[in-house]
Amino acid sequence: MTFNVLLQYILPHRALSRVVYWATRWTFAPWKNFLISQIVQRYQVNMAEATQPDALAYQHFNAFFTRKLRPDARRADTDPSTLISPADGKISQSGPIVDGRIFQAKGQEYTAAELLGDEAAAAPYRNGRFVTVYLSPRDYHRVHMPLTGTLKETVHVPGRIFSVAPFAVEAIPRLFARNERLVCHFEGEHGPFVVVMVGAILVSSVATVWDGLVIPPYASSIRRKSFAGQNITLERFAEMARFNMGSTVIMLWPEGVAELDALQPQQAVKVGQRLGQPPSH
Repeated sequence: MTFNVLLQYILPHRALSRVVYWATRWTFAPWKNFLISQIVQRYQVNMAEATQPDALAYQHFNAFFTRKLRPDARRADTDPSTLISPADGKISQSGPIVDGRIFQAKGQEYTAAELLGDEAAAAPYRNGRFVTVYLSPRDYHRVHMPLTGTLKETVHVPGRIFSVAPFAVEAIPRLFARNERLVCHFEGEHGPFVVVMVGAILVSSVATVWDGLVIPPYASSIRRKSFAGQNITLERFAEMARFNMGSTVIMLWPEGVAELDALQPQQAVKVGQRLGQPPSH
């Protein structure tokens, strides 16, 4: 076990995330300008895409990190039936769900039931398809709909807050099924699908367009919220949530609902980029 991996087990995850949560919202100009400048320079962030291109004009670091893009900065794939990427980032893994098991990295996997926090809810995805997208600090941190869906339920699953960087994903067993996360269940034209917002160390803060800030507070037990009958339908490519700092998005579809393109691990993707299509297409 490397030192970096060992740290993931011994660091006080939630305490650190609470400190970072407030530090990234401190409006003291020298502080927030230092943080923003470090990220822009280190990761070569393309500020020309943002509605506010002046990085130091943002009220605090988190406002910069969750910045909105110009309307023409991202376009959805022109075929309205295709599945599209919900986020800027890199494909971590994608492919078939085999007897309820999802591939994490070489030698690592987890189950759909563990990820969703519910055996019954995972049943439709037993032999379905999945895509995992990793967002790095350089990426746009708003998450969009991979296809049109009506919100049925959210499930806030408590857990650890391990890093989701590649070194941790390769070394920590069942990482995505152990981290704090928000599971969003939707019903689409061709059947149900799930978008999972996975928290990460120094992040673990998730906000949705329908509920505002959901994490924190952190959960000590599974928290379910039904949206049945509320007719919350989000169109394909519409913004659905954001990470306050970066993390990972995982999408699941049942068998027969999605045919994925030949996506490769570490392949760069942008919001709106085609990931696949329904089988009937």
